[in-house]
Amino acid sequence: MPKTYKSEALSAIHEMMEGLHEGGAIDKRTLREFDEACLAPATPLMADEIKAIREAQHVSQPVFARYLNVSKNLVSDWERGKKRPGGPALRLLSIIQRKGLEAVA
Repeated sequence: MPKTYKSEALSAIHEMMEGLHEGGAIDKRTLREFDEACLAPATPLMADEIKAIREAQHVSQPVFARYLNVSKNLVSDWERGKKRPGGPALRLLSIIQRKGLEAVA
């Protein structure tokens, strides 16, 4: 899954740090600290935005749920604002929003 960085400069720095980690110059803990500093958090989505993402892909709630590996009821709850996606689901939604369902298929 592609990483989203706060800026191009942080992307370049993070790439360099990954190279240092692969070469054994820094440990995994240090690399995790750079991840935290460089990677942009997933932006929260409102109910109408989630519905718009699904409708833009021309799929039903059950089909959309299968792509996200969640229940149809959960997708329905998100679209009605009863629940909000978080963690991996939120990241997948943001990827689908930018690149379409084929990015996660």
